[in-house]
Amino acid sequence: MTTLTIISKPDCHLCDVAREVIETVVADLPDDAVEIEEFSILDDAALYAQWWEKIPVVLVDGRLHAHWRLSPDRLRTALTEAAHAATAHNDTAHTESSIASMTEKESSR
Repeated sequence: MTTLTIISKPDCHLCDVAREVIETVVADLPDDAVEIEEFSILDDAALYAQWWEKIPVVLVDGRLHAHWRLSPDRLRTALTEAAHAATAHNDTAHTESSIASMTEKESSR
């Protein structure tokens, strides 16, 4: 699952617009594809120090995706790529596990 983080603050027009873009883009994706979390710079001094000039800030899997303005097309592409990367990683992990299991069985014969 991909994690999308929005760093915002209350009464922020650009934050409201970013939320709308996120809701629209995520609505087009499978139900469990994206986990959305939101943090306010007013509740966290470290977030405030780092991001106060750039809100809203959007992170995809902990990496900066955008600040100030959010492009729906660019966000859709990033979330789709993140989902494909996660699937590929899970497939690789499953394959490696299967190979290890098969090797273990062969060596015990």
